[in-house]
Amino acid sequence: MTREIASKIHLTDAILLAGRLLLSLIFVHEGVTLAIHFEGTVKAMATLGIGLPLVVAIIALQLGAGLSVGLGLLARIGAVLLGLFSLATAGLFHTNFANQNELMHFEKDLAMSGGMFILAAAGAGALSLDRFVGRFYKGRA
Repeated sequence: MTREIASKIHLTDAILLAGRLLLSLIFVHEGVTLAIHFEGTVKAMATLGIGLPLVVAIIALQLGAGLSVGLGLLARIGAVLLGLFSLATAGLFHTNFANQNELMHFEKDLAMSGGMFILAAAGAGALSLDRFVGRFYKGRA
């Protein structure tokens, strides 16, 4: 079975894996950082008018959807959620285009959204838990 799986792995699948890992890294890292510094996160978000329930939801989204994309488990859903989150972040927090740093963050968020939407359309590829779980259950049917 290992040889069968190895023979079905193509360059496209390796590229999709690398892309998923790179795209998910920023969200997982940020989610972990926000969770570790939870008290400071809540205080900082409060200055932006974001309450505790939304802070918890943001952390859960970044960790859950970030891991979803990275592991390739329900990756299309995770990618759409993170794509929409990045669009919202760009539009709500990075619109002071007179500030070069804000413009860069706006463009970065748009680029991440684009990458996530492409991933949602393309799927996670063969090197994903989605594919592994699908093969597992197909073999049991």
